[in-house]
Amino acid sequence: MLRKLKNQKGFTLIEILVVVIIVAILAALAVPRYLRYVEKSRSTEAQTAINTIRKTYDIYMQTNGTTEGFSMEQALKEASLGESTVKNWKFEVVGNPPKKFIATSTQDFAGGEGKQVWYDVTDAKFHGYGVDTWTNPETGGMETD
Repeated sequence: MLRKLKNQKGFTLIEILVVVIIVAILAALAVPRYLRYVEKSRSTEAQTAINTIRKTYDIYMQTNGTTEGFSMEQALKEASLGESTVKNWKFEVVGNPPKKFIATSTQDFAGGEGKQVWYDVTDAKFHGYGVDTWTNPETGGMETD
């Protein structure tokens, strides 16, 4: 006696193939979005630290009328940043009065060494890694929006 194919238990090869294709398409859409989310999240550590350092420079400027002679070491000491933040990022300031505050990731940073986040005082905005620059998952290189 012949059995009908509809009564067999399990999935056919075509059904499995359709599900695999759908999952692959969803993954192709989700992975880049997730990576951007991770980079944005990681860059917030640098943004928060830069804001704190900016405040120390502002206080010094209000007190002394200039930031001449105020070093990054002094600013970091007064900012009391967490140990992991100082381990993950190297900070610098450009100009007197400051025009740009820059954080560059170190080799200890989970996102890799050499990523930069900076605050431009002139346009009052953050730029760089995780803000307006993203890692392309296909090439590993940086892209901008």
